[in-house]
Amino acid sequence: MTVVAKEGASARNSGGVQSLDRAFAILEVMADAGGIIGLSQLAEKADLPLATIHRLVRTLVDLGYVRQEQSRQYSLGPRLMRLADTSSKRIGTWARPAMNDAVAELGESVNLAILDGDEIVYVAQVQPSNNFMRMFTEVGKRTHPHATAVGKAILAHRPDQEVVELLGRTGMSRHTSNTLTTPQEFLAELADIRARGYAIDEGEQEIGVRCVAVMVPDAPQPMALSTSGPLPRMGDEMVERAAPVLHAAAAEIARELGRTGGSSDESST
Repeated sequence: MTVVAKEGASARNSGGVQSLDRAFAILEVMADAGGIIGLSQLAEKADLPLATIHRLVRTLVDLGYVRQEQSRQYSLGPRLMRLADTSSKRIGTWARPAMNDAVAELGESVNLAILDGDEIVYVAQVQPSNNFMRMFTEVGKRTHPHATAVGKAILAHRPDQEVVELLGRTGMSRHTSNTLTTPQEFLAELADIRARGYAIDEGEQEIGVRCVAVMVPDAPQPMALSTSGPLPRMGDEMVERAAPVLHAAAAEIARELGRTGGSSDESST
């Protein structure tokens, strides 16, 4: 992926600030690269002159938003952690109305998760009020994506080679006897997900629990919505019923996240 920030065209067209536009393009390129990247590769991906990249990166380093590693590569800096944590909490707030609607229709727990680096992070959950046996997933929990429906839903939208590289970094630890533990099995599963339009966790994270998930389209960060419940309540009929409900809720969340909010009152001076 190349994030083009050439001569600030987008910034000028929107009345924005060119250097700010470029700085955020740099951070996005670094995030797409897994959080660490060399300066020349960064310049290539951002489509900016090396001298410009060097100047902007040094400013970001001074501010703590980028860090220079001993390898002389650059990584996302620690000051971003507070912003990311607060933003994740806000995502849960923005998504809650759509999640509430899905829970009301399905009667099962609904979770929202993001892909953060190589890990799945659960950022929001809504529980039904009428089920004696509820499925709890702790908000903030981190796990590897290969044994989760949300992870599968997200990775089904990535190129196979990128998925294989991620699995190589994380490994494919076995959580239950149903967990997929080879890249070949996992890629075949992703092909099935692309064909049917949703992912399923068949007791791969926890025995006796079945989960259905869909990707949130056009989200600023890879994100998926899921519903889960005990296997007796999550039969094939429930799975078929849940998928369109989740797709509708995911589309509503995407619309909410895409809202710019308010109008510009800038004036020329």
